[in-house]
Amino acid sequence: MPIDTFERTERQTRRARPALLLAAAFAMPFALASCASTDDAMDLTNYVESVEPADTLYNQGLANLEAGRLSEAASKFEAVDRQHPYSEYARRSMVMSAFTQYRQGNYQDAINSARRYVQLYPNDSEAAYAQYIVGLSYWRQISDVTQDQADARRTIEAMEAVTQRWPDSEYVEDANTKIRYARDQLAGKEMQIGRYYLERREYVAAVKRFRLVVETYSNTRHVEEALARLTESYYAMGLASEAQTAAAVLGHNYPDSQWYRDSYALLQSGGLQPRENSGSWISRAGSTLFGRS
Repeated sequence: MPIDTFERTERQTRRARPALLLAAAFAMPFALASCASTDDAMDLTNYVESVEPADTLYNQGLANLEAGRLSEAASKFEAVDRQHPYSEYARRSMVMSAFTQYRQGNYQDAINSARRYVQLYPNDSEAAYAQYIVGLSYWRQISDVTQDQADARRTIEAMEAVTQRWPDSEYVEDANTKIRYARDQLAGKEMQIGRYYLERREYVAAVKRFRLVVETYSNTRHVEEALARLTESYYAMGLASEAQTAAAVLGHNYPDSQWYRDSYALLQSGGLQPRENSGSWISRAGSTLFGRS
């Protein structure tokens, strides 16, 4: 601690001591109050003596992190930020704290620390990494499709920030991978809800979910089933042209799919064949999303 800071702390302590002793006198004998005051002074002395150079604390944090002692590492990085708040090591420690919290599974703490870094140092070279930690922390919390998918949406938002704000960073490739995974989860959730409605013969509600998958999540693994379920739903509703179009688009893009074979068999059972209606939304979606001319 700089000498002027230490002297200022000492003066503040000397000014505060009489008031502390007077307050303590009303609650306990004077002798005990004096002891308490002595303990306070000792605590202050111990605090001053416990302050270590920023580089020492930072390197101790790195060593603990390397050894897998995550709690000790987090403590050291936090100490740098607390004791040397305006130093270069404090800036570095903020990122390392976020990473350590992520490794510990303290995802909300990691998100908070990483966001703080991005807000304070948006143009720093490590800002992309901090934002990437935000995305990773949300990605780790994505639940299976039977659960709420809020964290999948947050993953996409956080990782898209990485790809858009720092397009040349080394984290972009994995950020895109995580985005694809999160989008697949969202599509899977829509399929789960759509199947729920289809089983209960609530065809209009089912079609709404399957259509969302085709139009919004066409680059996920769920689009084949979505087209097949649209064939099934429209066929059950008596909308033959839409059912035939869904099957035709499915067959055009996935001719070897089991979903296409099932859809083809369903139409044949009613004397129908897959046939595309160019005026259908399914045909327009197929042309746009599957790159057809």
